[in-house]
Amino acid sequence: MNTISSAPHLPSGPDPSGAAVGARRRVTAAVADAAGAPFALAELEIDAPRADEALIRIDAVGVCHADVQARTGALPVPAPLVAGHEGTGTVEEVGGSVTGLRPGDRVVLTFDSCGRCGPCRAGVPSQCHRFVSRNFTAGTREDGTARLWRDGEPVNGNFFGQSAFATHALVNERNAVVVDTDLPARLLAPFGCAVQTGAGSVLNVLAPAPTAPVVVIGAGAVGLSAVMTAALENRTVIAVDTRDSRLDLALDVGATHVVNASRGATDEGVRSILGGGASHIVESSGSPAALGDGIRALASGGTIAVVGTARAGTTVPLDVMDLVNGSKRLVGVVEGASRPHELIPRLVAMAERGDLPVDRLVTTFPLSDIDAWTQAVESGEAVKPVLLPA
Repeated sequence: MNTISSAPHLPSGPDPSGAAVGARRRVTAAVADAAGAPFALAELEIDAPRADEALIRIDAVGVCHADVQARTGALPVPAPLVAGHEGTGTVEEVGGSVTGLRPGDRVVLTFDSCGRCGPCRAGVPSQCHRFVSRNFTAGTREDGTARLWRDGEPVNGNFFGQSAFATHALVNERNAVVVDTDLPARLLAPFGCAVQTGAGSVLNVLAPAPTAPVVVIGAGAVGLSAVMTAALENRTVIAVDTRDSRLDLALDVGATHVVNASRGATDEGVRSILGGGASHIVESSGSPAALGDGIRALASGGTIAVVGTARAGTTVPLDVMDLVNGSKRLVGVVEGASRPHELIPRLVAMAERGDLPVDRLVTTFPLSDIDAWTQAVESGEAVKPVLLPA
């Protein structure tokens, strides 16, 4: 994808599906009217669920780096936009062809996928051939119709198939995962993306042997989820970041060593601790410089799982000789290469047992207090801001 300076806009006009306006209900949402515009609270209308959809009352929603990228235009997302892709809530209504969801179910919302392409049929929905369009670029259902409306004009209500910065969201059955748990909504929200991505990168992609060390670059919610997961085995876990507060938190949730990248080269710090290069690295910061450091920190035959994202079109220089002679592997990872309906309940159960102390990451804000949570995101003050619509 090319770098873009502004997000595309949704086409205007009536809903071609002919859905009756009277079937819609009023919802409150945080809307960005254009690329670079701030979020602002607005009253919208949401469609009634179609046959393959479910209406979810949002009880909590996490704020993730991709939400910020969507607002700024770093991701090609149509505007006006309701972001939010870490929603959790309660099923209120289901369409006639929905079989796996019932009113009253608690669900964690996750990324959307088509269910029909080769990767989806093979059980790898994170590699769905329509992943980009269904989660980013379309802004509508597959037939081109909107889910959200303001004064008769369409609003992008399809971000990651959910647009959960709102009191309600319309979703497909594939991106709503039923969870049987007593965990509060504020702790469930991050499982839809951050926890799933960090933990899945360790469990599904790197799959290190029990004693193999793991290095995690970036101590945000994704990186700390990777730290927590890697620490469940008796191994060396190194966390890398530029902020001492994040590194202190990494030590609290399982890291055995930390490296402050602002005080020296990451690869040198890692090699000093390990006595050589690292066999398994998760790069979650989205910094091109950090990715370059991570590649240099790899041991021969080592693997770096790249989950952090930068503006579309960003490139990283590679020493090809080092890459080839070192037999190093770079693997791009989307959502932890997860099968959400299997991994998310497994991770929730781990959190219930105390194995994943997600509560250490979460700071809650009312959805309506946009200034507060926006400032917390931009400053990095909160590791995982979670918004409460009610």
